[in-house]
Amino acid sequence: MQPPSAPRRPHRLEHHGVVRQDDWFWLNRRDDPDVVRYLEAENAYTASVLASGEELREALFHELRERIPQDDTSVPVRIRDHWYLSRTEDGKDYPIHFRRPAVDGPDSLVLDENAVAAGLDYCDVGARAIGADQDLLAYAVDTVGRRLYEIRFRRLDTGEDLPDRIEGTSGDIAWAEDGRTIFYTRKDPQTLRPDRVFRHVLGADPADDECVFHDTDETYYVSLGKTTSRRFVLIVCDTTLRSEVRYLPADRPHDDWSVFLPREGEHEYDVDHYGDWWWITSNENARNFRLLRAPVDDHGKQAWEEVVGHRDDVLFGGVVLFRDHMVAVERRDALRRLRVLDHDGQEQRALEFQDAVYEAGLGINLEPDLPSVRVQYSSMGTPPSTLEFDLATGERSVLKVQPIGGGFDSAAYTTERVWATARDGARVPISLVRRRDTARDGSAPCVLYGYGSYGISLDAGFSPARISLLDRGWIFAIAHVRGGSEMGRHWYEQGRQEHKWNTFHDFIDGAEALIAEEFTDSDRLFCWGGSAGGMLVGCVVNERPDLFAGAVVQVPFVDVVTTMLDDSIPLTTGEYDEWGNPHEKDAFERMLSYSPYDNVRAQEYPHMLVMTGLHDSQVQYWEPAKWVAKLRTTKTDDNLLLLRTDMSAGHGGASGRYDRYREIALQYAYLIERAESVLTR
Repeated sequence: MQPPSAPRRPHRLEHHGVVRQDDWFWLNRRDDPDVVRYLEAENAYTASVLASGEELREALFHELRERIPQDDTSVPVRIRDHWYLSRTEDGKDYPIHFRRPAVDGPDSLVLDENAVAAGLDYCDVGARAIGADQDLLAYAVDTVGRRLYEIRFRRLDTGEDLPDRIEGTSGDIAWAEDGRTIFYTRKDPQTLRPDRVFRHVLGADPADDECVFHDTDETYYVSLGKTTSRRFVLIVCDTTLRSEVRYLPADRPHDDWSVFLPREGEHEYDVDHYGDWWWITSNENARNFRLLRAPVDDHGKQAWEEVVGHRDDVLFGGVVLFRDHMVAVERRDALRRLRVLDHDGQEQRALEFQDAVYEAGLGINLEPDLPSVRVQYSSMGTPPSTLEFDLATGERSVLKVQPIGGGFDSAAYTTERVWATARDGARVPISLVRRRDTARDGSAPCVLYGYGSYGISLDAGFSPARISLLDRGWIFAIAHVRGGSEMGRHWYEQGRQEHKWNTFHDFIDGAEALIAEEFTDSDRLFCWGGSAGGMLVGCVVNERPDLFAGAVVQVPFVDVVTTMLDDSIPLTTGEYDEWGNPHEKDAFERMLSYSPYDNVRAQEYPHMLVMTGLHDSQVQYWEPAKWVAKLRTTKTDDNLLLLRTDMSAGHGGASGRYDRYREIALQYAYLIERAESVLTR
């Protein structure tokens, strides 16, 4: 079967005196039958090419299913006077949620997501929030994949849903303490930017819900929260470089909202409340953030008192508050670290972990009067564990280690940290995992994964699926490139706006370091990225196609300039601080220099599997569709170029766990077969 060809329909774009010819601009018409036919033709071609790997895909699917316990129960989490837990059952796609009284008693059903999803091609149960009286559940359901949720309410004594249904929300939910009022957010119908907060009283017609806040600044995103004390509901307005918080007494939901501190300059701050204090995490005069506190009735800057000061080599990520302690989350040398402090900021102890590189984070800690803190821990070779540390003594308890089937033995794998030297001298950390018996002589196939945007840090955590590659002699590596925050706030600042090329160069230089240190070679090295990480991969294969044998590219943000010029679509106006505003000439020229779609060249490209979702609200499906169409016409090789569009999903891919297993099996089978084909030429 021959690859499909998308018709060229000339479309002229001109900005700042630069003319761009976009022959596939027409693919942005989601409801056009020609667009649907083209996407379906690409799907059919991809299916025909991958048909030869069906046996391998099935083997990978069953390996993954065997490795992950199909009947499993989470560690119970305390919320007020109940313990909440979730179970998965063999043959069912979605979890089932239960609770039991804190004192003693049987489990009772809270919500069966399988029942909610019955008959649906896609179902995402988002936020789940328990009312103050513990008798009502509010939960949000997206049945399309576009991250528009319907909020429903369930009586927990009968399991019946109330007639109240609130459609078209962002899925954010915050209960007032009266047990009958919730606040929720809605999105701008065109840009899908969460911009409004509404108040709903049970029993009222949602059409009559009052809008209590509307952020008209198109660069901000609105979300809801609640303080540790449960005394205040919060409205958080965030953009890339600044924030603003409003608060309301949770027991007086009809009061007016107060601004904690007006938005200003490039000031980012978060607030929480517990005891007699507001606790403030702020980057004012502190690039890596610091912790301050202020009396509950006087929170102006003049009353702020420093608790944890700024450090040049440590990124402070906030605290979780307890009665006599707090646990700080920090980053140093591309590792997340946890420290137990007293309320004056004095360190009591650091929580220690055994692996050289790992993923450690706070679990769900909603009850500050409990004497211990929950921590989630894993490494690239160590399965996830739920740990509990006594805050007073530091004594550690292991509440659960995720069982891994299929004969998995953690001792068979080794994790390492490699430091690559970028072309400007920066030291770029790379985390990797391999079997101990995998040779380090350049002969092993390797996947290099990257992201590098929005200050999001990648952690070296465990993947049960990844074992299928490792056991076949692969190495899996994560490049912690600039644009993330792994090395501190400066790491992010050096990978955005006018410094964006550092992100791509770090990845390329990291790949070359892996080759130089004989972990792999260019004829068996594959790159992988999704969303902004897909943009990274798109740019890298334009610049150095010779460095990689193939690529997996998920929901890639590849049509950067055209998308950022269109402020009518999601994720544009709120991202000018990240990428730049291309209506300004300097930003336009910078973005045009790396935009993957605009820089497709007549050259050889590696094998590529490109995946997207028709209902993606974050990166519209037409970006990868256009990119693939242009690559087909321009590239000079016969390497595989495959586009797979999930016609019933969005940015996150399939919603059911078995569908996700099959999606992973497809990606891994593609990698394995491409590696074999390259090496047997």
